[in-house]
Amino acid sequence: MGFILYLIIGGIIGWLAGLILGKDLPGGIIGNIIAGIIGAWIGGSLFGSFGPEVWGMSIIPAFIGAILLVLIVSLIMRALRK
Repeated sequence: MGFILYLIIGGIIGWLAGLILGKDLPGGIIGNIIAGIIGAWIGGSLFGSFGPEVWGMSIIPAFIGAILLVLIVSLIMRALRK
C-alpha cells in the first residue's frame, strides 16, 4: 500500500510542478509520476529533508526538485524541436 501512495504523491507533485510552470511533460500521468519521484530525489539531494513528509517523501524539496526537472525537460524538448 505504501508504494501505491508513493506513486500517487509523486504524480501529484509532478502534476503541480507542470501546472505551476505551464509546461506539459511527455507521457501524461506516467510522466508526472516519474517527474515527482525523480524530483523528490533531486530535491532531497540538493536541499535535504525539511517540511512535511509523506511516506518518506519530503514534500517541499520534492516539489522544488520536480519544478527544476520539469524546467530542464522542457528546455531539452524545446532544443530538440529546433
